[in-house]
Parts: sequence; structure tokens; C-alpha cells
Amino acid sequence: MKTVQISLNSIDKVKSFVNTISQFDYDFDLVSGRYVIDAKSIMGIFSLDLSKPIDLTVHAEGEAEDVMSTLKDYIV
Repeated sequence: MKTVQISLNSIDKVKSFVNTISQFDYDFDLVSGRYVIDAKSIMGIFSLDLSKPIDLTVHAEGEAEDVMSTLKDYIV
């Protein structure tokens, strides 16, 4: 499991992010304050405050670095 901060400050970035992580079979959570949502849910993402960075938790055993390299455009 690995946690990083990401920025999803536009609609296009959110759509691209969801399309990218949907390629993986791992679970992804977005944490904003006390809210935890499934990062593969576009509707869930839009329920968060996207004006500031959000914590992304990747539940991948040894493959977390591969996922992080794919998500480098979103990491703050």
C-alpha cells in the first residue's frame, strides 16, 4: 500500500485519471478529510473538493512503483 498526494483540478484531468487507473486491477482510494471514496468512481471524485490536493492510496502489493510511474502527471 502506498499513499501520495495528487491534483485533479480540471474535468479533463479527472476523466483521464479514472481511465488510467481503471486499467489496473488494484483498489484505489481517494481520501479528502474524513471522506474516503473509490478512485475509479467519477461521480465520487466530483463529490470531493478538487481545489486542493487529495491523498491517493494504492492497494497494490509489489507493483505500487509501476502504478506510481503511470500516475506521475497527477502527483503533486
